[in-house]
Amino acid sequence: METDNKEGKTEKSFKNFGRKVDDFMADLNEATERLRVEFKQKYDELRAAAEKVKKESENNERWKEVEDSLKKASDELGNAFKAAFKKRGPDEPVK
Repeated sequence: METDNKEGKTEKSFKNFGRKVDDFMADLNEATERLRVEFKQKYDELRAAAEKVKKESENNERWKEVEDSLKKASDELGNAFKAAFKKRGPDEPVK
């Protein structure tokens, strides 16, 4: 009879652990979505600022280098955003 009691406790522990993992995954998904929205907002703000600077400095050659640097930074941020939120396959490890 004691074996049944131990199996029941173990089962209950695993169910409890499973619920905690499910809750953690839900929280993680929610946090990921919030981060995705924040990254998108910051990315859009950066693009808008770059466009504003570009329009203000179209006739000034000195700003050409700044424009190129901002474009590179914008591209890098876009790549980082894509990499951060790229869907992984089930066999890929989390980095």
